Amino acid sequence: MNKAQILIIDDEPQIRKLLRINLESNAYRVLQAVDGREGLAMAASHLPDLILLDLGLPDTSGHDVLKTLKEWYQKPVIILSVRDGEDDIVSALDNGATDYLTKPFRTGELLARIRSALRNSSSATPKTDISCGELRIDLAGRVVRKKGEILRLTSTEYNLLALFAKNEGRVLTHRYILKEVWGFGYQTETQYLRVFVGTLRKKIEDNPNMPVHIITESGVGYRFQ
Repeated sequence: MNKAQILIIDDEPQIRKLLRINLESNAYRVLQAVDGREGLAMAASHLPDLILLDLGLPDTSGHDVLKTLKEWYQKPVIILSVRDGEDDIVSALDNGATDYLTKPFRTGELLARIRSALRNSSSATPKTDISCGELRIDLAGRVVRKKGEILRLTSTEYNLLALFAKNEGRVLTHRYILKEVWGFGYQTETQYLRVFVGTLRKKIEDNPNMPVHIITESGVGYRFQ
């Protein structure tokens, strides 16, 4: 049995049943809560390794549950919701959600997102050397190599790539990236970010028009894989 324990907070019995069957068949231990109050109580008492959270709960907003969780819960929270509006997605990610999938979702994709979130969460110490195919990022030495050759990156391009690499598999919103790399005064400069992502892709991707490392999450931000 997989040691990872996953808490499902969702008021739909069919969704909980589907998730439980698929998770248990992949050796995860499963907890279930039907509303926000029960979910918060179970999260506090069991400290699961990951939480799957619906936004449309009967007793309170899933956004409020997420905000309360992130005051003390440091492990991954993946949102599963029928709400596919940009505002809901961005708000959840900005409030600390690790990932966001809209219902109906593909089981294979959900399991891959769970594995990625758990893998990154379980790292005891921050990685200093990250390999992604033919791309190698030495965070300690601030050196990036592709196929063994050192890439010439500007300071901003390197800082942007380092932020992506440290958050591998996680969706980062435009506002978060701009704040982390450029500062608070640039949080609305999404076009500015697109330009730098474009130049960075030209240097690290084999085909910048079909990127495999820096993936666009339309209207939301980017994911590094």
